[in-house]
Amino acid sequence: MSHTNESGFETDEQLTDEQLFGHLAEDDTVSLSRRERFERILDAYFLAPGRVAWNDWRTRIGILVVILFVFFGTIGPRLVTPPATNQAPNNLQPFDGGVAAFWEEGGWIDIGVDHQLSMGPISVPGVDIRYPLGADNYGTPIGRNLIHATPDMLEMVVAGAIVSVGLAAIFGITAGYKGGKTDEFLMYITDIVMTMPGLPLLIVIVAIWSPRQAWLIGVVLAIDAWPGLARALRSQVLTLREESYVEASRTMGLPSRTILARDISPQLMPYILINFANAGRQVVFGSVALYFLGVLPLTTANWGIMMDTAYSEAHALVNLSNFYQIFWPMAAVVVLSFGLILFAQGMDRVFNPRIRARHAKKVGSDEEQIN
Repeated sequence: MSHTNESGFETDEQLTDEQLFGHLAEDDTVSLSRRERFERILDAYFLAPGRVAWNDWRTRIGILVVILFVFFGTIGPRLVTPPATNQAPNNLQPFDGGVAAFWEEGGWIDIGVDHQLSMGPISVPGVDIRYPLGADNYGTPIGRNLIHATPDMLEMVVAGAIVSVGLAAIFGITAGYKGGKTDEFLMYITDIVMTMPGLPLLIVIVAIWSPRQAWLIGVVLAIDAWPGLARALRSQVLTLREESYVEASRTMGLPSRTILARDISPQLMPYILINFANAGRQVVFGSVALYFLGVLPLTTANWGIMMDTAYSEAHALVNLSNFYQIFWPMAAVVVLSFGLILFAQGMDRVFNPRIRARHAKKVGSDEEQIN
């Protein structure tokens, strides 16, 4: 590409990329087409984070676990028959018949031309699966109970996480940016909530006002879960509000809500989203524990109710032959919590601008792209 030198004469000397792009950026004479702009946005905000996530095993496993539970919570109840008592023999052992059930009749799975597996509108000829995870003391299939308890559990997790992170963001960001009396007042409320004992507070609230909807239970569990995050966000905002671009926005006379929404909140979104996953994990533990203790009303299906039934009715911790009845809901809690932890850890790398910038240029491992 020819260009004009300092003497005003045209020369055929080739410009380097740095000179070319720097010159174009300074003169601002070249505008991107709509397609090029779309491709850059797609690569920067979707493809590059996707490559970072795919190169991290923690993110892959975490996303897989979350997708699996979302499938069980949305599609699963439409495919699986609702659980009821006496649907199976009482205290039926999991995988009854073992491996021999593949060729013998009467086990947890039957294979043959005379059998058919029906899951809602879907039917699979040649196979029939019956109660693979066993049944509880009342003959309720455990597998069906787990699947039909998942929607309410996900509803609690989402509602609780939104309320917890939302309150923390409102209190922490506003207090850190405004300062003065506003900061003192908001942090005074935060400190009061932080000093309240969590479990006794929840028990009193549930005793006075018994929540029955799943999302409402999630909101109640999030009442005392936000002060720590609010304090952390306030500390971040105290640093961000002194940045030059925030000072420039204030000098231009932009309102505080615009500065908070455009300049400060985007810088905090990675931290907020990571804590969203952690808040969901705390709701899982809290709801299961309170249902197991019998504090929450038994109006919705929950893994904690299954654990309480296994403990109190089947004596699963004493009679080890019934231990599976408390093991399966416990395993569901552990797997979901583990998936949320891995997802949160993976999001920390996805939101790292240095790693994301490297992946926006080429696909490869982080070790090859980052010096």
